[in-house]
Amino acid sequence: MSATSQCGDITETGKTILEQEAQAIFMIAERLDSNFSNAVNLLASCQGKIIISGMGKSGIIGQKIAATMASTGSTALFLHPADAAHGDLGIVSHNDVVVCLSKSGTTEEMNFIIPALRQIGAKIIAMTGNQRSFLAQNADIMLDTGVVKEACPYDLAPTTSTTAMLAMGDALAICLMQQKNFTQRDFALTHPKGSLGRRLTVRVTDIMAKDDALPLVTESASVTDLILEMTSKRYGVSAVVNSEGGLCGIFTDGDLRRLVQSGREFLGLSAKSVMTAHPKTVTTSAMAKECLDLLETYRITQLLVCDDEQRPVGMVHIHDLITLGL
Repeated sequence: MSATSQCGDITETGKTILEQEAQAIFMIAERLDSNFSNAVNLLASCQGKIIISGMGKSGIIGQKIAATMASTGSTALFLHPADAAHGDLGIVSHNDVVVCLSKSGTTEEMNFIIPALRQIGAKIIAMTGNQRSFLAQNADIMLDTGVVKEACPYDLAPTTSTTAMLAMGDALAICLMQQKNFTQRDFALTHPKGSLGRRLTVRVTDIMAKDDALPLVTESASVTDLILEMTSKRYGVSAVVNSEGGLCGIFTDGDLRRLVQSGREFLGLSAKSVMTAHPKTVTTSAMAKECLDLLETYRITQLLVCDDEQRPVGMVHIHDLITLGL
Protein backbone atom coordinates (compact mmCIF):
# COMPACT_ATOMS: atom_id res chain seq x y z
CA MET A 1 0.00 0.00 0.00
CA SER A 2 1.39 3.39 -0.99
CA ALA A 3 1.92 6.16 1.56
CA THR A 4 -0.74 8.24 -0.23
CA SER A 5 -3.42 5.56 -0.03
CA GLN A 6 -2.51 4.80 3.59
CA CYS A 7 -2.87 8.50 4.43
CA GLY A 8 -6.27 8.52 2.74
CA ASP A 9 -7.43 5.51 4.77
CA ILE A 10 -6.35 7.18 8.01
CA THR A 11 -8.18 10.36 7.06
CA GLU A 12 -11.35 8.42 6.30
CA THR A 13 -11.10 6.62 9.64
CA GLY A 14 -10.67 9.97 11.38
CA LYS A 15 -13.79 11.31 9.66
CA THR A 16 -15.76 8.25 10.71
CA ILE A 17 -14.73 8.65 14.34
CA LEU A 18 -15.66 12.33 14.34
CA GLU A 19 -19.01 11.51 12.77
CA GLN A 20 -19.66 8.85 15.43
CA GLU A 21 -18.90 11.31 18.21
CA ALA A 22 -21.07 13.99 16.59
CA GLN A 23 -23.87 11.46 16.30
CA ALA A 24 -23.54 10.67 20.00
CA ILE A 25 -24.10 14.32 20.87
CA PHE A 26 -27.03 14.50 18.48
CA MET A 27 -28.61 11.45 20.13
CA ILE A 28 -28.40 12.81 23.69
CA ALA A 29 -29.79 16.12 22.42
CA GLU A 30 -32.76 14.26 20.95
CA ARG A 31 -33.39 12.53 24.29
CA LEU A 32 -33.08 15.70 26.39
CA ASP A 33 -36.16 16.14 28.58
CA SER A 34 -37.43 18.00 31.65
CA ASN A 35 -34.72 16.39 33.76
CA PHE A 36 -32.26 18.77 32.12
CA SER A 37 -34.20 21.93 33.00
CA ASN A 38 -34.74 20.53 36.49
CA ALA A 39 -30.99 20.02 36.81
CA VAL A 40 -30.23 23.57 35.68
CA ASN A 41 -32.78 24.99 38.11
CA LEU A 42 -31.36 22.89 40.94
CA LEU A 43 -27.85 24.12 40.20
CA ALA A 44 -29.03 27.73 39.88
CA SER A 45 -30.74 27.58 43.27
CA CYS A 46 -27.77 25.90 44.98
CA GLN A 47 -26.93 27.76 48.19
CA GLY A 48 -23.61 25.98 48.61
CA LYS A 49 -21.09 24.55 46.19
CA ILE A 50 -21.46 22.63 42.95
CA ILE A 51 -19.25 19.56 43.25
CA ILE A 52 -18.38 17.45 40.20
CA SER A 53 -17.12 13.90 40.72
CA GLY A 54 -16.05 11.03 38.49
CA MET A 55 -13.44 8.27 38.14
CA GLY A 56 -10.91 7.78 35.36
CA LYS A 57 -11.78 9.43 32.05
CA SER A 58 -15.14 10.54 33.45
CA GLY A 59 -13.21 12.30 36.20
CA ILE A 60 -11.10 14.18 33.67
CA ILE A 61 -14.29 15.33 31.95
CA GLY A 62 -15.64 16.27 35.38
CA GLN A 63 -12.62 18.48 36.03
CA LYS A 64 -13.29 20.34 32.80
CA ILE A 65 -16.99 20.80 33.63
CA ALA A 66 -16.09 22.12 37.09
CA ALA A 67 -13.59 24.55 35.56
CA THR A 68 -16.17 25.79 33.03
CA MET A 69 -18.78 26.35 35.73
CA ALA A 70 -16.28 28.12 37.98
CA SER A 71 -15.29 30.49 35.18
CA THR A 72 -18.90 31.31 34.33
CA GLY A 73 -20.19 32.42 37.69
CA SER A 74 -20.70 29.30 39.81
CA THR A 75 -18.82 28.12 42.87
CA ALA A 76 -17.78 24.76 41.46
CA LEU A 77 -14.99 22.31 42.16
CA PHE A 78 -13.94 18.74 41.37
CA LEU A 79 -13.89 16.02 44.01
CA HIS A 80 -12.24 12.68 43.26
CA PRO A 81 -14.51 9.89 44.56
CA ALA A 82 -11.59 7.85 45.94
CA ASP A 83 -10.33 10.86 47.88
CA ALA A 84 -13.88 11.57 48.98
CA ALA A 85 -14.13 8.08 50.48
CA HIS A 86 -10.98 8.72 52.51
CA GLY A 87 -11.91 11.97 54.21
CA ASP A 88 -12.48 14.58 51.50
CA LEU A 89 -16.24 14.19 51.88
CA GLY A 90 -15.69 16.70 54.65
CA ILE A 91 -15.96 19.50 52.09
CA VAL A 92 -19.53 18.48 51.18
CA SER A 93 -22.43 20.13 53.01
CA HIS A 94 -26.20 19.74 52.89
CA ASN A 95 -26.39 22.93 50.79
CA ASP A 96 -24.28 21.46 47.99
CA VAL A 97 -25.23 19.79 44.71
CA VAL A 98 -23.02 16.92 43.60
CA VAL A 99 -22.90 15.99 39.91
CA CYS A 100 -21.70 12.39 39.55
CA LEU A 101 -20.33 11.17 36.21
CA SER A 102 -20.23 7.47 35.37
CA LYS A 103 -20.89 5.80 32.03
CA SER A 104 -22.14 2.58 33.61
CA GLY A 105 -23.48 4.03 36.84
CA THR A 106 -21.81 1.12 38.64
CA THR A 107 -18.38 2.62 39.32
CA GLU A 108 -17.38 1.16 42.69
CA GLU A 109 -15.63 4.25 44.06
CA MET A 110 -18.56 6.47 43.06
CA ASN A 111 -21.27 4.21 44.41
CA PHE A 112 -19.37 3.82 47.67
CA ILE A 113 -19.86 7.52 48.50
CA ILE A 114 -23.49 7.84 47.32
CA PRO A 115 -25.04 6.72 50.66
CA ALA A 116 -22.80 9.16 52.53
CA LEU A 117 -23.84 12.00 50.22
CA ARG A 118 -27.47 11.14 50.89
CA GLN A 119 -26.88 11.19 54.66
CA ILE A 120 -25.12 14.56 54.42
CA GLY A 121 -28.18 15.88 52.62
CA ALA A 122 -26.52 17.03 49.41
CA LYS A 123 -28.56 16.84 46.22
CA ILE A 124 -27.25 14.44 43.58
CA ILE A 125 -27.37 14.80 39.80
CA ALA A 126 -26.30 11.66 37.95
CA MET A 127 -24.80 11.84 34.48
CA THR A 128 -24.84 8.27 33.21
CA GLY A 129 -25.92 6.03 30.37
CA ASN A 130 -27.54 3.42 32.59
CA GLN A 131 -30.94 4.46 33.93
CA ARG A 132 -31.26 1.28 36.03
CA SER A 133 -27.90 1.64 37.73
CA PHE A 134 -27.33 2.21 41.45
CA LEU A 135 -26.17 5.76 40.73
CA ALA A 136 -29.22 6.65 38.63
CA GLN A 137 -31.66 5.12 41.14
CA ASN A 138 -30.14 7.06 44.04
CA ALA A 139 -29.87 10.43 42.32
CA ASP A 140 -32.35 13.28 42.63
CA ILE A 141 -32.05 13.91 38.87
CA MET A 142 -30.66 11.67 36.15
CA LEU A 143 -29.23 13.02 32.90
CA ASP A 144 -29.04 10.40 30.14
CA THR A 145 -25.63 10.42 28.42
CA GLY A 146 -25.89 6.89 27.05
CA VAL A 147 -24.25 6.09 23.70
CA VAL A 148 -24.73 3.16 21.33
CA LYS A 149 -21.04 2.39 20.93
CA GLU A 150 -17.64 3.83 21.71
CA ALA A 151 -15.57 5.08 18.80
CA CYS A 152 -12.90 2.65 19.94
CA PRO A 153 -12.95 -0.34 17.52
CA TYR A 154 -13.16 -2.69 20.51
CA ASP A 155 -15.93 -0.64 22.15
CA LEU A 156 -13.72 -0.27 25.22
CA ALA A 157 -11.83 3.03 25.42
CA PRO A 158 -14.14 5.85 26.62
CA THR A 159 -14.55 8.08 23.57
CA THR A 160 -18.11 8.79 22.43
CA SER A 161 -19.31 8.36 26.03
CA THR A 162 -16.93 11.00 27.39
CA THR A 163 -17.72 13.28 24.46
CA ALA A 164 -21.41 13.00 25.37
CA MET A 165 -20.64 13.81 29.02
CA LEU A 166 -18.51 16.78 28.04
CA ALA A 167 -21.24 18.17 25.77
CA MET A 168 -23.88 17.66 28.46
CA GLY A 169 -21.63 19.43 30.98
CA ASP A 170 -21.16 22.35 28.61
CA ALA A 171 -24.92 22.58 28.10
CA LEU A 172 -25.45 22.64 31.86
CA ALA A 173 -22.76 25.28 32.39
CA ILE A 174 -23.98 27.64 29.68
CA CYS A 175 -27.66 27.34 30.62
CA LEU A 176 -26.67 27.91 34.25
CA MET A 177 -24.64 30.95 33.21
CA GLN A 178 -27.69 32.37 31.43
CA GLN A 179 -29.93 31.64 34.41
CA LYS A 180 -27.57 33.66 36.58
CA ASN A 181 -27.46 36.54 34.06
CA PHE A 182 -23.68 36.17 33.89
CA THR A 183 -22.41 39.02 31.69
CA GLN A 184 -19.27 39.75 29.69
CA ARG A 185 -18.19 42.07 32.49
CA ASP A 186 -18.61 39.21 34.98
CA PHE A 187 -16.62 36.95 32.67
CA ALA A 188 -13.82 39.49 32.54
CA LEU A 189 -13.58 39.52 36.34
CA THR A 190 -12.87 35.77 36.35
CA HIS A 191 -10.41 36.09 33.44
CA PRO A 192 -8.35 39.22 34.29
CA LYS A 193 -5.27 37.91 32.48
CA GLY A 194 -7.10 37.26 29.21
CA SER A 195 -7.61 39.76 26.39
CA LEU A 196 -11.31 40.09 27.16
CA GLY A 197 -10.54 40.60 30.83
CA ARG A 198 -8.18 43.43 30.06
CA ARG A 199 -10.66 45.03 27.68
CA LEU A 200 -13.47 44.99 30.20
CA THR A 201 -11.64 45.66 33.47
CA VAL A 202 -9.01 48.22 32.49
CA ARG A 203 -10.35 51.78 32.60
CA VAL A 204 -8.95 54.62 30.57
CA THR A 205 -7.86 56.30 33.81
CA ASP A 206 -5.55 53.32 34.45
CA ILE A 207 -3.49 53.95 31.32
CA MET A 208 -3.93 57.59 30.27
CA ALA A 209 -1.21 60.24 30.32
CA LYS A 210 -2.10 62.94 32.83
CA ASP A 211 -0.81 65.93 34.79
CA ASP A 212 2.54 67.10 33.38
CA ALA A 213 2.54 64.34 30.74
CA LEU A 214 -0.65 65.74 29.15
CA PRO A 215 0.12 68.03 26.16
CA LEU A 216 -2.03 71.12 26.61
CA VAL A 217 -1.99 74.84 25.72
CA THR A 218 -4.47 77.70 26.02
CA GLU A 219 -6.28 78.96 22.95
CA SER A 220 -4.30 82.24 23.07
CA ALA A 221 -0.93 80.48 22.88
CA SER A 222 1.11 81.00 19.72
CA VAL A 223 1.64 78.25 17.19
CA THR A 224 5.30 78.26 18.21
CA ASP A 225 4.32 77.43 21.79
CA LEU A 226 1.85 74.89 20.49
CA ILE A 227 4.51 73.10 18.43
CA LEU A 228 6.92 73.09 21.37
CA GLU A 229 4.23 71.56 23.61
CA MET A 230 3.22 68.83 21.20
CA THR A 231 6.80 67.88 20.35
CA SER A 232 7.99 67.87 23.95
CA LYS A 233 5.40 65.23 24.85
CA ARG A 234 5.28 61.80 23.20
CA TYR A 235 1.93 62.09 21.44
CA GLY A 236 2.56 64.47 18.53
CA VAL A 237 -0.64 66.27 19.48
CA SER A 238 -1.84 68.90 21.94
CA ALA A 239 -5.19 69.79 23.45
CA VAL A 240 -6.29 73.43 23.27
CA VAL A 241 -8.30 74.83 26.20
CA ASN A 242 -9.96 78.11 27.15
CA SER A 243 -9.13 80.21 30.20
CA GLU A 244 -11.38 78.00 32.39
CA GLY A 245 -9.65 74.83 31.23
CA GLY A 246 -12.52 73.70 29.05
CA LEU A 247 -11.69 71.86 25.81
CA CYS A 248 -11.77 74.01 22.68
CA GLY A 249 -9.99 71.78 20.19
CA ILE A 250 -6.94 69.76 19.30
CA PHE A 251 -3.83 70.29 17.17
CA THR A 252 -2.11 67.28 15.62
CA ASP A 253 1.02 66.60 13.59
CA GLY A 254 -1.33 66.26 10.63
CA ASP A 255 -2.57 69.83 11.19
CA LEU A 256 1.04 71.03 11.36
CA ARG A 257 1.92 69.25 8.13
CA ARG A 258 -1.00 70.90 6.36
CA LEU A 259 0.07 74.32 7.64
CA VAL A 260 3.58 73.83 6.30
CA GLN A 261 2.24 72.67 2.94
CA SER A 262 0.00 75.75 2.72
CA GLY A 263 3.08 77.98 2.36
CA ARG A 264 1.67 80.74 4.59
CA GLU A 265 3.29 82.27 7.64
CA PHE A 266 1.75 80.68 10.72
CA LEU A 267 4.19 80.81 13.64
CA GLY A 268 2.62 84.03 14.95
CA LEU A 269 -0.92 82.75 14.78
CA SER A 270 -2.86 81.67 17.87
CA ALA A 271 -3.60 78.07 18.78
CA LYS A 272 -7.31 78.79 18.47
CA SER A 273 -6.95 79.83 14.83
CA VAL A 274 -5.23 76.60 13.74
CA MET A 275 -6.80 73.96 15.99
CA THR A 276 -9.41 71.41 14.97
CA ALA A 277 -12.59 71.97 16.94
CA HIS A 278 -14.81 69.22 18.43
CA PRO A 279 -12.23 66.44 18.70
CA LYS A 280 -13.20 62.91 19.68
CA THR A 281 -13.14 62.41 23.46
CA VAL A 282 -14.02 59.84 26.11
CA THR A 283 -15.05 60.27 29.73
CA THR A 284 -13.04 59.18 32.75
CA SER A 285 -15.42 56.25 33.24
CA ALA A 286 -14.65 54.78 29.78
CA MET A 287 -13.19 51.29 29.52
CA ALA A 288 -10.13 50.41 27.49
CA LYS A 289 -12.28 48.51 24.99
CA GLU A 290 -14.44 51.60 24.31
CA CYS A 291 -11.29 53.60 23.51
CA LEU A 292 -10.01 50.92 21.15
CA ASP A 293 -13.35 50.79 19.35
CA LEU A 294 -13.38 54.58 18.85
CA LEU A 295 -9.78 54.69 17.66
CA GLU A 296 -10.44 51.94 15.13
CA THR A 297 -13.77 53.41 13.98
CA TYR A 298 -12.42 56.91 13.32
CA ARG A 299 -8.93 55.78 12.27
CA ILE A 300 -7.19 58.03 14.78
CA THR A 301 -4.28 57.28 17.09
CA GLN A 302 -5.19 59.13 20.30
CA LEU A 303 -8.16 60.25 22.36
CA LEU A 304 -8.56 63.02 24.90
CA VAL A 305 -10.07 62.05 28.23
CA CYS A 306 -12.35 64.70 29.70
CA ASP A 307 -14.09 65.11 33.03
CA ASP A 308 -17.79 65.88 33.47
CA GLU A 309 -17.18 69.56 32.68
CA GLN A 310 -15.38 68.76 29.40
CA ARG A 311 -11.97 69.66 30.77
CA PRO A 312 -9.09 67.52 29.43
CA VAL A 313 -7.58 65.43 32.21
CA GLY A 314 -5.77 62.79 30.19
CA MET A 315 -4.86 61.32 26.84
CA VAL A 316 -4.69 57.72 25.67
CA HIS A 317 -2.77 56.53 22.61
CA ILE A 318 -3.48 53.41 20.57
CA HIS A 319 0.01 52.17 21.43
CA ASP A 320 -0.99 52.13 25.10
CA LEU A 321 -3.82 49.76 24.23
CA ILE A 322 -1.66 47.59 21.99
CA THR A 323 0.87 47.26 24.83
CA LEU A 324 -1.94 45.86 26.97
CA GLY A 325 -2.56 43.18 24.36
CA LEU A 326 -5.96 44.49 23.30
